[in-house]
Amino acid sequence: MKLLLIRNKKWIVLFLIPSVIGYVVFSLIPMISTVYLGFSSWDVISGKPEIVGMSNYLKIFSTKEFYQVLGNTLKYIIIYIPLMLLTSMLIASLFNTDVKAVSFFRVLLFIPVLTSWVAGAMIWRTVLSSQYGLVNNFLKLLGITGPGWLTDPKWAIVSIALVSVWKDIGFFSLIIFGGLRNINHSIIEASKVDGANRLNVFRYITFPMVTPTLFFVLVTAIINSFQLFPQVMVMTQGGPLGSTQVMVERIYTYGFKYYQMGYAAALALLLFIIIMVITLIQMKLQKKWVYYE
Repeated sequence: MKLLLIRNKKWIVLFLIPSVIGYVVFSLIPMISTVYLGFSSWDVISGKPEIVGMSNYLKIFSTKEFYQVLGNTLKYIIIYIPLMLLTSMLIASLFNTDVKAVSFFRVLLFIPVLTSWVAGAMIWRTVLSSQYGLVNNFLKLLGITGPGWLTDPKWAIVSIALVSVWKDIGFFSLIIFGGLRNINHSIIEASKVDGANRLNVFRYITFPMVTPTLFFVLVTAIINSFQLFPQVMVMTQGGPLGSTQVMVERIYTYGFKYYQMGYAAALALLLFIIIMVITLIQMKLQKKWVYYE
């Protein structure tokens, strides 16, 4: 028995080696390197990294740009998260009905999820153009002068958020739909027999029982919000006037345009800390509103 166990362990180790090597080379080493570079000054063109201590972090916290970036991200989250959750919940509820051809609409709604962000963002950049865009031309037919969706600092982050909802709604609505399908319908039927209307059924049965799924969606969506990048780079490139500058866009700009790898690594480490803290807060707060059977 012991000999068989030893042989099994050898096979387990053998099959784990490729995954462990991949993890070390492509994840662990880059993470350790990022922490090291965050405390160094490294211009890729000029030479080797030089340790500068906390200089990068002091520089980040002393500039208005960092707080503007956080403000832009907060604006995006305020628009994106509620709109995404409400529309995803509504669509998932419609998917959970016995309407004919509902399977076709599920597939149709999932197409944007499968679409490349670059391709989708390029299409929306044209559609939202203030000069020849389809949206403003349609508003013009109604006698309304459309705003500069991507050229007005007040509307740029709103446009990014709306396009992100279009891209993600199919993914999140299907996840919530899966949560709705797992609800024991005998409980709902019993409540209807007792005289509960649709609002009461949703408030006291459906919503509490789908909160674990909503919690997963919320955590995932907030993490994605802080990792906002492709739609910004394709549609606005951080403009106008820095109104769509976000953390990942700044990391890319400083690292691969200005070649300040140390500063970019410091921003990346701060982004990791922000996401970790917010996720831990969400894990604590879930006890107050997430219902587990």
